[in-house]
Amino acid sequence: MIYRDTVRPEWVDYNGHLRDAHYMLIYSLATDAFMDTIGLGDAARRTRHRTLYTLEAHISYLRELKEGAAVRVDARVIARDAKRIHLYLQMFEGEGSDAVSACEQMLMHIDTSGAPKAASFDDDIAANIAAQATIAATEASHAGRVIGLPVRRAG
Repeated sequence: MIYRDTVRPEWVDYNGHLRDAHYMLIYSLATDAFMDTIGLGDAARRTRHRTLYTLEAHISYLRELKEGAAVRVDARVIARDAKRIHLYLQMFEGEGSDAVSACEQMLMHIDTSGAPKAASFDDDIAANIAAQATIAATEASHAGRVIGLPVRRAG
């Protein structure tokens, strides 16, 4: 578990459940918690002049959440290289074991000392990332999905 929250009244839409944009807000807050875990918390980001930018994110909405629901997010690394992390997050209601949502993100390590630019992870941060729970892409059941309608052939 990397993050916990509760579905707040202002996050609920006209259908009575968590608004789609707020799933991403929760995932964004969970990504901040992940940054803390790997040594890129607020103080470290300021001192090191380093941060993570989200390059891409995909969300699968599996089940609705109602106002007041307790949520928790788990995060695992699918892949990494010198500058990027492919992160897989799953959201659960309370202590449940069935995901209500899944999100994959591509994160880029950024040097903020001047104009923002991609930078290799410092050795200690890279080691912290390597120490995180990893998951095979094949185990990340909602990762790598493509949005699209099947092409229909004329005839």
